[in-house]
Amino acid sequence: MSNEELPQGEDRTGKPQADTEQRRLTGRQQLIAGLWPPRITRAQLIVALLLFGLGLGLAIQVRSNSDNSALRGARQEDLVRILDELDDRTQRLEDEKQRLGDQRTELENSSDQAEEARKQTVEKERQLGILAGTVAAHGPGITLTVDDPGDAVQPDMLLDALQELRAAGAEAIEVNGVRVVANTYFSGDGGAIKVDGRSISAPYAFKVIGKPQDLEPALNIPGGVVQTLEKEQATVHVAQADDIVVDALRPAERPDYARSSSQ
Repeated sequence: MSNEELPQGEDRTGKPQADTEQRRLTGRQQLIAGLWPPRITRAQLIVALLLFGLGLGLAIQVRSNSDNSALRGARQEDLVRILDELDDRTQRLEDEKQRLGDQRTELENSSDQAEEARKQTVEKERQLGILAGTVAAHGPGITLTVDDPGDAVQPDMLLDALQELRAAGAEAIEVNGVRVVANTYFSGDGGAIKVDGRSISAPYAFKVIGKPQDLEPALNIPGGVVQTLEKEQATVHVAQADDIVVDALRPAERPDYARSSSQ
């Protein structure tokens, strides 16, 4: 019987071949259907989110540690200096915040905010004009007069006097009719001194606006300006006054390259 041929259309089990092939196809389809699309349970989703959060936290921690590695290797004095700089910067920002807060309060409390803003602008312009030498100024201060009969006073000596006055808080200075500004310089030689390119002659007269109680002692300190000039046989006279007028002016010059950032 083993050599007998199976009836056409039947397998060894006697079942039709078409039914067997249909069953195999159905099983393959069922396997594919079981694998795709993937079925994610709620528990699996929660675990995945927890693992993602854990990985993100570890990455942030590693980056933070690498950023701080430079500070870990710094010397103690470097760390102290960094802290001091941070404190200074914080203080400057706090002062600026306080100043802006005061201005805002003045504007808010003013019945006419536009008028108050205009007043602040005018005051700021006046202050800058005094520093730039474009407007006249008056106030308490001193006069410094240097008589040099022997032409022994040199330009650097007058520059030292100017620097001492600035360091003592001088707000406006005039020398022999020349307004002193930030870039003022002295040149020439004894008896032929120039201020910003303009010739001046003795006696050299400084008119200075500032606190007299600070300005005069700054010139008379031991080994200071007055003693240095007197060693050159010059006669120095310092006098305080309640009202000093500094009315020598500088023309307002337009810069060649710099422009206001608001334009």
